[in-house]
Amino acid sequence: MKERFFGVEVNTEGYDELIQKIFSRIQSNEKSFIVAINPEKLMAARNDDELRKILQTADFQIPDGVGVLLASRMRKGKIRERVTGIDMMETLCRKASETGESIFLYGGKKGIAEKAAEALQKKYPTLKVAGIIDGYEKDIDYIREKVDSSGASIMFVALGSPRQEKFIINEMNQLHPSVYQGVGGSFDVFAGNVKRAPALFRKFGLEWLYRLICEPFRWKRQLALPKFLFAILKERKKMEGF
Repeated sequence: MKERFFGVEVNTEGYDELIQKIFSRIQSNEKSFIVAINPEKLMAARNDDELRKILQTADFQIPDGVGVLLASRMRKGKIRERVTGIDMMETLCRKASETGESIFLYGGKKGIAEKAAEALQKKYPTLKVAGIIDGYEKDIDYIREKVDSSGASIMFVALGSPRQEKFIINEMNQLHPSVYQGVGGSFDVFAGNVKRAPALFRKFGLEWLYRLICEPFRWKRQLALPKFLFAILKERKKMEGF
């Protein structure tokens, strides 16, 4: 089940339901494209037809961002749980370690994907990493051959948005893996190069505040959240006839 925000659909399910659906599709040989949705992307998609089409192409649009959760509540929707991109990646890895499915990591600076894979395998010893390619590799024939020969079921792509989503859209129907997720800077976090917000901030959806404290120069980007909520409120009042 999904809710629509400015022409972009967002899943209402939590981690457990989504993982069940995704792994069921693996067994059925169905492709799955996962994209994380936050207020910044939704605001950008309002005036960017290409971006909106990219987001809508995904099979699973996960509600990554407290703003999406708040907006759903404002509209009396059904989204009750944030599903962040990095936590979805880890949840997929945990489930894969239990089922025997293997993963492929593509993207990031040289050596980062290897460190991320080591950290994930340390946490989930039975996780199978079928292959790794850094983000500097541009030879598409080489990438296709290495991915397909790996036999991986799940592919994580860390090329930054929207480059990673464009890669997935262009290649997923020709490649072997069943599941594709664009994960941005998640490799850096797992590798230990980037520190994630403390658990207390994550619990209350305040990663944006933590980033703002650590990097004050990001303040303009954080304006997307209040602008998004204001736009949702304005849309709601219009629908209600105020």
